[in-house]
Amino acid sequence: MDTHTIAAAGLPALGWALHGGLLLRRLATARRDPLTGLHTRAGWTARAEDLMKKHANALVLLIDLDDFKAINDTHGHAAGDKVLTETAARLTDWCGRHGIAARLGGDEFAAIVTDPGHTPGLPALHTALDQAVTHHGHVLRVSASLGHCHREHLPVPVLTDALSAADASMYAAKGHGRRNTR
Repeated sequence: MDTHTIAAAGLPALGWALHGGLLLRRLATARRDPLTGLHTRAGWTARAEDLMKKHANALVLLIDLDDFKAINDTHGHAAGDKVLTETAARLTDWCGRHGIAARLGGDEFAAIVTDPGHTPGLPALHTALDQAVTHHGHVLRVSASLGHCHREHLPVPVLTDALSAADASMYAAKGHGRRNTR
């Protein structure tokens, strides 16, 4: 075979390799929220399920920003985006190397930490999430309702049960007024 024949035969393989690489990149970005850079629900769920199985001391969190719609309605969507990105950064910082955070959609976030003892603690997270955000000279008041569930408190340690318990905990906190943790 001459070099032209070899090169021609290799072109389809090169094309498929490039196509495969692009597909992998698209899949990876689909598992990340484009605004915050956090995992999406699908990407986070797969990792969180694995962490739940491996870490007996795991803690699952659900976070909902209080009155978020009012920020968008009053100050515009760019201000809302700023609040979402700040919330994502604060949650990620709190998790540190011992957990992963996700934006489930809208103003809802989740996280799992493998060992809560390696975090600053839930009160510190709540304080961080409740810090105001400045956007174009406007100080935007932010507050969050936070629910959590320790894996060890579940009869069967599965993520769906932890999320249900954290959700109930979060809505109990909302029922007791803003800026609560349950």
